[in-house]
Amino acid sequence: MTQFPVTERSRIRRLHERGTHESAAIHAVLDAAPMCHVGYIIDGEPYVTPTIHWREGNRVYWHGSAASRFLRKVEGQRVCLTASLMHGYVMARSAFNHSVNYRSAMVFGRAQIIANPDDIAAALRRFVDDLFPGRWDSLRTMTAQELKATSVLWLDIEEASVKDRHAPPGDAEDAEVPVWAGVLPMHTTLGAAEPAPGPHSDLPLPEGLAALLASGRLR
Repeated sequence: MTQFPVTERSRIRRLHERGTHESAAIHAVLDAAPMCHVGYIIDGEPYVTPTIHWREGNRVYWHGSAASRFLRKVEGQRVCLTASLMHGYVMARSAFNHSVNYRSAMVFGRAQIIANPDDIAAALRRFVDDLFPGRWDSLRTMTAQELKATSVLWLDIEEASVKDRHAPPGDAEDAEVPVWAGVLPMHTTLGAAEPAPGPHSDLPLPEGLAALLASGRLR
């Protein structure tokens, strides 16, 4: 079983029994979460950017606008990328013991920007087909201007950890308190497809998208 190195930065200090540095667990959260947040320092100030990501092996990609001053300055910097999935509210018998059930991954690496336009296009194709298999070939061809306006960044995971809570309230000492306690499950799912207005609104839903909806996954 492969795991990432444990350092002072990535070591799980609190409730360590809920966490692991195993690569399979970290990859699973990155693959299941529909979006991530990337944190970095620019000119001495902290920023956190929400974006959509995808993973290839131990490398995580994300995209943004080529006009963004943040993306232009982040190349080569150490960044922290997080992805989370929330599964329920944990209702305890005291305010202190309320919690949530969740999975959350935190990864560290050095941000790099893809410079070659052909490499950017290839990465974007993999991104679209990772989310929606086979969709890229059905789309209008990407224009040179669209390609120029899009940045693709990546990091190789150097350090990482994941935490996972799936449990009822941890307040057995309060079991005699007469108040309802338990878990309110939370399910994030894709809903029924809503066709865009226009001349082709009656086209059938592609098989790949129908399969995604039927799977119950977010990606």
